Amino acid sequence: MPPRLKSSAAPRRNELLVATRKGLWTLTGDIARRSWKLAGPHFLGHIVHHAVLDPRDGKTLLAAARTGHLGPTIFRSTDRGRSWKEAARPPAFREGSGRSVEHTFWLTPGHAAQPGVWYAGTSPQGLFRSADGGATWDGVDGFNAHPQRKAWCGGDKDGTPDGPKLHSIVIDPRDPAHLYVSMSSGGTFESTDAGAGWRPLNRGVKADFLPDPDPEFGHDPHCVRLHPAAPDRLYQQNHCGIFRLDRPGEGWIDIGAGMPKSVGAIGFPLVVHPRDADTLWVFPMDGTRVWPRVSPGGRPAAYRSVNGGRTWQRQATGLPKTQAWWTVKRQAMTVDHATAVGVYFGTTSGEVWGSRDEGRSWKCLARNLPHIYAVEAA
Repeated sequence: MPPRLKSSAAPRRNELLVATRKGLWTLTGDIARRSWKLAGPHFLGHIVHHAVLDPRDGKTLLAAARTGHLGPTIFRSTDRGRSWKEAARPPAFREGSGRSVEHTFWLTPGHAAQPGVWYAGTSPQGLFRSADGGATWDGVDGFNAHPQRKAWCGGDKDGTPDGPKLHSIVIDPRDPAHLYVSMSSGGTFESTDAGAGWRPLNRGVKADFLPDPDPEFGHDPHCVRLHPAAPDRLYQQNHCGIFRLDRPGEGWIDIGAGMPKSVGAIGFPLVVHPRDADTLWVFPMDGTRVWPRVSPGGRPAAYRSVNGGRTWQRQATGLPKTQAWWTVKRQAMTVDHATAVGVYFGTTSGEVWGSRDEGRSWKCLARNLPHIYAVEAA
């Protein structure tokens, strides 16, 4: 069984970054996580796809925004959001590449041993790196100029409704040169040399929407998480189910079979317990032909597994029991590090929900926000 680490001390305050279709808000809770205060917005009217606090210094914030007049850019704060500056050189493909960044979709702080390093994933699929805290960005040529990139990405033509995306940029906490990225569409890929070379890592993952349901690449992962307490354990919420990978193994295991048949194993977000590698949460959506997606039967619920995905428990106490058709985006679910882990998610109808007892009960923390793209614990 993977290790369960001792709990770290609870923070004096709890803060959530809430990125939406029309700006960025913060939710700040007291130490007991009973009372929450909404503040903002920053960047009102702009699409904010992701906002992340740098855990290495506790004060640097980056926000990936699609603005009306500036186009796709990165905003950076070094005082925890009191003031912001636009990146001097945001992610952009090389001139003459025939590609342009529509928006930056995903942000990941670099390894603890590399302060100032950040990674970004874009739409269409591109990987970028900053070495100066997000002020300037360069393409990772080992991926962006890889001779197989176009084949991996489906020739830059993708049926994803909001455009193809590179997301779930994951860094092995033991080795800053060991990286994973995932693409919708394309699949999951691994580098062991800081991004100079890449290879597909999709064995065992279903691709029921392709003529060959078991290809080397071309999959549609929605969210991939590496467990910080057990870095050889990865989980994946995919267009075709829920999967687990235990390295040095090469094959993903289907762990979605234990989900109720009436609900299915399709969803966008997946989060892991910060200390217990066997505990994770997903938030399913109707994976049939209903489009745009809705919650199954209008009865939204989180599902938790405490045994690595062998069995699942429905967690819906406090959530609407009927006629609630919203869904949860892939970056819009997160956890904190308290002794009893807090779990939080934002909805496509502009609500933020939270649980301070590991999903056993839920409370609405904010309403009437725009469509929520991402929720991150700061």
